[in-house]
Amino acid sequence: MLSEGDPVYILDGSGKRYWFRIQNDMMKVPGLGVVDAGRLIGRLDGSAVKVAGRDFFIFKGGIIEQMSSLDRGPQIITPKDAATIIFHLDLGAGDVVLEAGVGSGALSIALLHAVAPTGRVITVELREEFAQKARKNVERSGLASLWDLRFGDIKEVDVSTTVDAVVLDMPDPWLALNNVGRFLRPGGRFAGYVPNTNQVADVMNGLRERGYQEVIALENIQRSIESHPGGVRPSYETLSHTGYMIFGRKTAGRDAAESG
Repeated sequence: MLSEGDPVYILDGSGKRYWFRIQNDMMKVPGLGVVDAGRLIGRLDGSAVKVAGRDFFIFKGGIIEQMSSLDRGPQIITPKDAATIIFHLDLGAGDVVLEAGVGSGALSIALLHAVAPTGRVITVELREEFAQKARKNVERSGLASLWDLRFGDIKEVDVSTTVDAVVLDMPDPWLALNNVGRFLRPGGRFAGYVPNTNQVADVMNGLRERGYQEVIALENIQRSIESHPGGVRPSYETLSHTGYMIFGRKTAGRDAAESG
């Protein structure tokens, strides 16, 4: 059932989405007009609705729809890469994640969704203009209460807490390894996201020099499949290289092993 406060979208016949958060009132939906949102409360997710005489379906917004419908500024991390990052970081409810480089907030929203309802994402960002757009997107997701946005340089900022995972989406993540290593717990997981192969080498070398284990790098290539009455074939458009992901696990160190 749809409830007051749910982030939802109305879907038209062309696949266009109109986003809003349900309120028990008349409300203006950008690009669509005034909607009596109160009558939507209690409707089934996926219900057919009429707005201004036109037929639509209404759906509660999931994480993949939210990420693809962000108010964008900087290039976002795509769902295919965000899902891989979350899986390799083994995130679940209650985990605490340290993130640097907020962009438009796409990865922040995916991380928040993974650690909800009891976890927390600490995001460190240098630029206020990026943070403003990301803040708007995170608030629309309904997960802002779990988000701790801080301004500073991840290479030197003191987050003053232990975290289960670190994600760095920045041009030079290897320069932040010493600092984030102070907060990442033993056995914690690291993810870096970079666009170029020379950056991959710098991150992997930096992790290995600091004793991280199971250091790997990969990229995702995703191809859609088109189905028509006359047959099925791959799409001519392929979502190929978007970024390289580097992962590793922090050890407790030799001193801890010898004293255990």
